[in-house]
Amino acid sequence: MIHALLDAYPYLLPFIIFFGRIVDVTLGTLRIIFVSKGEKYLAPIIGFFEVFIWIVVISEIFDGASGFVAYFSYAGGYAAGNFVGILIEQRIAFGIILCRVYTTKNGKELVSLLNKQNFGATLIHGSGSLGEIDIIETVLDRKMLKKVDKIFISFDKNVFYVAEDVRSKQRGIFPKSQSLLTRWRPGK
Repeated sequence: MIHALLDAYPYLLPFIIFFGRIVDVTLGTLRIIFVSKGEKYLAPIIGFFEVFIWIVVISEIFDGASGFVAYFSYAGGYAAGNFVGILIEQRIAFGIILCRVYTTKNGKELVSLLNKQNFGATLIHGSGSLGEIDIIETVLDRKMLKKVDKIFISFDKNVFYVAEDVRSKQRGIFPKSQSLLTRWRPGK
């Protein structure tokens, strides 16, 4: 079928290569991200579709691909696929992070602000290059980072914090997260 289409419309080949590679590499990028986060069920499913696209579509197309335009389309699709994969991963904000906040202000107040929003937080006292500091740690879903960032900034406009990926979490104080279905259902 693809060969018949390309025989009738040979100018479509570079576009098919480009967009096929975008889909293939996007799935590959997401698969790698999910593997690194220990998603043992989701990563193989994505990997199946990644390889399926490669075997069925891309390999068939390359039977007729030759010349600079086809090669450029392949390389461009690969680069764009990485970019699109990262954009999608950032959009779904999958995973858990540890936020470590460093402030010269009273950290008990920030812990209180976080607790009011149902975020568990731990306060540690320390000393740094600016003198005595408070270090506040909280573990949360990545999709909540923008919300806690606003809390941090409202508490201390000069706050410094780092966010690190966490592979798993157990027993703690975590806000209830919305399911995929309740996000888009009106009235929920």
